[in-house]
Amino acid sequence: MTKADLVEQVADAVGPQVTKRECGLVVDAFLDSVKDALARGNRIELRGFGTFKVRPRRARKARNPRTGEAVEVPARDVPVFKPSRLLCSRVDRSLEVSGAEEPLEAVHEP
Repeated sequence: MTKADLVEQVADAVGPQVTKRECGLVVDAFLDSVKDALARGNRIELRGFGTFKVRPRRARKARNPRTGEAVEVPARDVPVFKPSRLLCSRVDRSLEVSGAEEPLEAVHEP
């Protein structure tokens, strides 16, 4: 799903009283708010959806795949998303319904 698809779904859900352009502005404002909060190091919790937060990543040594030379990768902060249990269970159920994947409990060994 692209941002344009998301804007279209929001516009369809809201109805004809709000244009797609206005929905696009709302989606952009929401995403900008999330980015700004994460840049400040704040945690964002959306009940029933999940949590966005910033986690520190330690410095480490890596290898340049082309030369094999050791390279120092500096420490940095990275954004992470942890889905809520409700979101995880909804995604898991949709996999069962669509038949895309057999649930682990249904696997039987002979």
